[in-house]
Amino acid sequence: MPLIDISIARGRTPEQLRALIAGVHEAAASTTGAADENITVIVREVEKDLWSRTNTTIAEREEAN
Repeated sequence: MPLIDISIARGRTPEQLRALIAGVHEAAASTTGAADENITVIVREVEKDLWSRTNTTIAEREEAN
């Protein structure tokens, strides 16, 4: 029973998020053999000012460009 938990920066369209869910679900089904009803995909959108890498948030990087 795969449980796939994805964190992604906020800003994608509903269509992009739906495509992400579908693609990840398909990959899990084809690689693990799990039945569709046993695959769970959770997408968590994180505000860009709360996501940091190398001590710089995504919001700060976007402002700098």
